Amino acid sequence: MTNQNYPTINSRTLVYKGGYKNMDDKEELSYSLHLSNDKNKSKKARRSVKNTETGTTSLSNNAIQNHQQLSKVDKHNLRKYDDDKELIYTIRGTSSIVEDTKNLYLELFENARIKYNEKQTRNDRKIENYFNHISNDNKRDLACEIIIELGDMDFWVDKDDKFKHKMIEVFREQIADLEEVVPNFKIANATIHFDESSPHLHIVGVPFKDGMKNGMEKQVGKSDVFNKISLVNIQDKMREYCINSFNRIYHLNYTLKIKEEGRNVDINVANMNEYKKFKREQEKYKKQLKELNSKADELQNKSNEINGIIDNLKPTIMNKSNYTISNEDVDKIKKYIEQTNDTTSNLRDANDINIVLQKYEDDLREHSNEVRNLKKKIKTRDDRIEELKYDLNDANETIDELEDKVSELQNIVDYFKKLWKKFIEFLQNKFFSNDKYDDFINDLYDEDILDDNDIEMIQNNKNNDKSDDFER
Repeated sequence: MTNQNYPTINSRTLVYKGGYKNMDDKEELSYSLHLSNDKNKSKKARRSVKNTETGTTSLSNNAIQNHQQLSKVDKHNLRKYDDDKELIYTIRGTSSIVEDTKNLYLELFENARIKYNEKQTRNDRKIENYFNHISNDNKRDLACEIIIELGDMDFWVDKDDKFKHKMIEVFREQIADLEEVVPNFKIANATIHFDESSPHLHIVGVPFKDGMKNGMEKQVGKSDVFNKISLVNIQDKMREYCINSFNRIYHLNYTLKIKEEGRNVDINVANMNEYKKFKREQEKYKKQLKELNSKADELQNKSNEINGIIDNLKPTIMNKSNYTISNEDVDKIKKYIEQTNDTTSNLRDANDINIVLQKYEDDLREHSNEVRNLKKKIKTRDDRIEELKYDLNDANETIDELEDKVSELQNIVDYFKKLWKKFIEFLQNKFFSNDKYDDFINDLYDEDILDDNDIEMIQNNKNNDKSDDFER
C-alpha cells in the first residue's frame, strides 16, 4: 500500500462516499486507547495459565503472557488466519510479530542478561534466553498490546478507502507520540486494520524497568510502566496529539468527545448498538417523510382540483338530488383516494419509528441516574481490583527479591560448608599422625576453638572414614 496525494479540503468540508460535502456544525470524534490486560483473571488462573499446554484459560484475558498468546496475536493482527492482507498496513515491524518481539528482547535485555550471568556461581541460576525465561514465568507478561481508534462506526461507515487510508499518517504520528509519552515502552510491531467497522491501530511492544539491584539490571516491567495513574496521563496526552494530527492531515477542525470519568475508553450513548440501529432507522424514515411532504403538496393541489370537480357537478334532469360526472373525473377521484391512502399508510409507518425512538430516548433519560450510580459502583469495584492487583504485583516482586537473597545466602553457606569440610579433612590428616602438631592442637583447645567432643569426633571419623558427617 503506497501513500497518495489527496485534495485539500477546508474545515467545513467532509468526504462523503467518494465526494465532498459542507459541514454546518463542528462535529466530535470518539477516541479509544485500550491496553490489553488480565485483571479479570483469578489469582489461581494466573498461576496456572502458563503451565497448561495451550497457555490459556476460559476466563476473559487479552494480555500477552507467553509465546503461545503472542503467536495468536501475530496471526490475528497480520491476518494469517485467512491470508487476507490487502486491508492491513504495517507501519512498524515485519511480517512476524513473534520475531519482531524476540529481536526487541535481544536489543533491550541481552547486555543485562550477559552481565547477570557473569555474576552467577551456579549454572542453574543463569538465564540462557530471556524471551523464553519470561514466557515461562507465570508472574509477568511477555509483551503488551495497545489498540488505538479514532472515530466510531457511524463516522466511518460512509467514508471511502481514499479517506480512510489517510489515517496511516495519523497513526504513524501516534506511534512517535507514544514513544515520547512512554519512553519505557518499546514497540515491536504496529499494524493498522482497515477491514473492520473503523480503522484502528494494533501496537505490540515491551515495557521495561531499568537500574534494578536484584536480578538483571534491566527487566520486563508492565506494572511499573502501566498503572492506574500513568494510564490516565498517557491517554490524556495521546488524545490531544491524535486529534491535532487528524485535523492537520485531513485539513479539518474536529473536536474530541468528552472522555467519561474513570474509564480508559470513550463511552457515549451513540455507541449503543440498539440505539444506533434506531438512529439509522430514523434517518431512513426522515428521508421518507421528506418524500411524503412532497406527496402531501401534490395531494393539496389535487384536493383543490377535486373540489373544483365537485363544485361543477350538475344535477340530473330526472332527479335534482343526483349529479352527473364524467368518467375522466371519476378516474381522477379514484387516483386521488388511492394516493391519499398510500401516503397515509407511509406516514403512519414513519410516525411509528419516531414514537419508538422517542420512547427509547425517554427511557434512557429516565434511567440515567440509575446508570450513573451503577457506573460509580462499578468504578469503585474496578479501582479496588486494580489496587489489589498492584498489591499482588508488589508482593510477587518482593518474593522474587527475597528468593534472590536466599539464593545468595545459600551460595555463601555452600562455600563455608566446603571450606569447613576441607578444614576437618586437614585436621584428620595432620592432627593425630604426627606429634609435632600437639602444640597446635593444644592451642586450639585452649582458645576454645576445639573442645573434647570436637577432638573425639575428628578421631572417630578419621578411624571410620566418614568425613561427610562434618558438614555443618
